[in-house]
This record gives sequence, structure tokens and C-alpha cells, in this order.
Amino acid sequence: MSDVREFNTRPAGSPGAESPLAWSFQRQGTPPREAKPGVTLREKAFLGHLVLRGGAIVLDEAVRETLGLALPARPNALVQDASGERSIQWLAPDEWLVIVPGGEEFALESQLRQALGQAHFSIVNVSGGQTVLTLRGENAREVLMKSTPYDIHPQAFPVGKGVSTVFAKATVVLRRPAEDTWELVIRRSFADYCYRWLLDAAAEYGVIVER
Repeated sequence: MSDVREFNTRPAGSPGAESPLAWSFQRQGTPPREAKPGVTLREKAFLGHLVLRGGAIVLDEAVRETLGLALPARPNALVQDASGERSIQWLAPDEWLVIVPGGEEFALESQLRQALGQAHFSIVNVSGGQTVLTLRGENAREVLMKSTPYDIHPQAFPVGKGVSTVFAKATVVLRRPAEDTWELVIRRSFADYCYRWLLDAAAEYGVIVER
């Protein structure tokens, strides 16, 4: 492991940081609060995002040891811990996305590297390049139906599923962690575009943005 150089993206002290949607909130603002909004948007910013690649058996053992979760073996599956704050998303037969509370990702990466030893694997910290948007409300599914060609009917998209798909003219990981909640894992460069798209698509139902 001597050829590996780990880099903590959250240095000591209190450096300033802005979420991928900071500019959007400043430029676009947030819509006025409504009494009964059909859609509620919220950015889950500053989370830790790690992309794992390698053999499923070896990675599963290491992830169970360090995170206490098993790698989802089924395509497009999403698993979470009891709190819902830590999750693993199946992306491809040898690729998974791990999301943890911000600040945990560097220690988790170090622990995984130690547990994996000389196995053939890759761990990439992509925390700064992604953000998560959540949609809730009785009209959240209608907004998504406007935005993606993927079938999101409950029979085709149950709780615990997530897919990489087209969203408007961007690409996202669309997930359903709970019955009434949808998540979009979005690249930083698409964040403003997706935010404005969602505001427009949700306008007819009434939309609020939680911050």
C-alpha cells in the first residue's frame, strides 16, 4: 500500500465551503412557502460519497467489517443502515456508490484500504463532485414522470431501488429510499440545472424548498 496517497478533502480548521446549490439559492432564491405544497425539495449537501470498484466477494467482506452493511448483490439495489444516513447503491456488476454523513468518508476510505490489503480494488472519493436532492410530497412522482423516461410506477420502482438514468437533459442516480421519498444523486455541474428544472416541473402542484 506504499504507492497509495490518501487525501483528506476536509482539512482541519474551519475552511469555507459552499454546497453545489449555493449559487442557485443566491441567484434563484427559494419559492414562497405554501400551506399545502404538493412537492418538497431539499438538498442533502456535504455528504461523503465513495465509489468502490472490485470483486464483489472481497469488497463485501471489507464493507461488512468497516461499515456494517452488506453490498447489494442485485442490480439497481439500494441498502441502508437503520438510521438511513449510510447507504450503498449498486451501480454496475463491479461498482457501488457509498454515501455516509459528511466527515466520515476519509476514515472509512482508510479503513477499507486496510481491510482490503493487496486485493485488486479502487476507491475514489467523489464527495465534492456530487450532491443529493430529495423529493417528498403527494405529487413527487408526477414531477418525476415529467422528468425521466424510466418507469417509476410503484410496481416497477419499489422502495430500495435505484437506477442511473436520464433526467431532463442530464444524468442522475434516481433512488427510492422510503415510501414517500425519492433521491437524485446529481453531479455538481448539473445541480443548478436540475434544481431549476424541478422548480418549474413542480410549480403546478405547489413546491417548497427546505434549507
